[in-house]
Amino acid sequence: MLRITSSLSTTAASAVRGAVLAGRRAVATPALLGGRRSTAREGACGKGRRGFARSAVLQHGHLTRPEPGTGVKVDFTDHKGQLIKSVEANEGDSLLELAHEHDVDLEGACEASVACSTCHVILEPNVYDQLEEPSDDENDMLDLAFGLTDTSRLGCQVRVTKRMDGMTAKLPSATRNMFVDGAKPQRH
Repeated sequence: MLRITSSLSTTAASAVRGAVLAGRRAVATPALLGGRRSTAREGACGKGRRGFARSAVLQHGHLTRPEPGTGVKVDFTDHKGQLIKSVEANEGDSLLELAHEHDVDLEGACEASVACSTCHVILEPNVYDQLEEPSDDENDMLDLAFGLTDTSRLGCQVRVTKRMDGMTAKLPSATRNMFVDGAKPQRH
């Protein structure tokens, strides 16, 4: 049984319970709170509890491919330097999005939330130097990456620019995956 404990009235608690049981999201509105607004401390749950935060969902396969010959050329190679695939990107696309769009085996288990190192790529020094410094979160995840180098970055954090035309992103020989070994990334 679902039990609602908050500063909501009995009627409001019934409305919230009904919404939750019906599979809908329940939000504490001024009407449910008896005409008053909830405070930041109360959040959507009332009585000093914080509500859940939401962020945008990254959807695989949502890239628009540029017209042939008009995009920024990016080469993906394996750890030995053998070409896996040459692709064209639009300015602003991430290396992880490109890899998923073009079926390159770059996992991205956390879906670009900077919570893993499975999209670890090794960049050329001239490309690495064009990028902003990695954030503390990215550096923390890179510390977990297999085969870390001085020019390692997370593919989800590298956005393609026109100046990167002709760049190479080398995939490491292995990744440390907290998912299932052997799993291949698939579009949702």
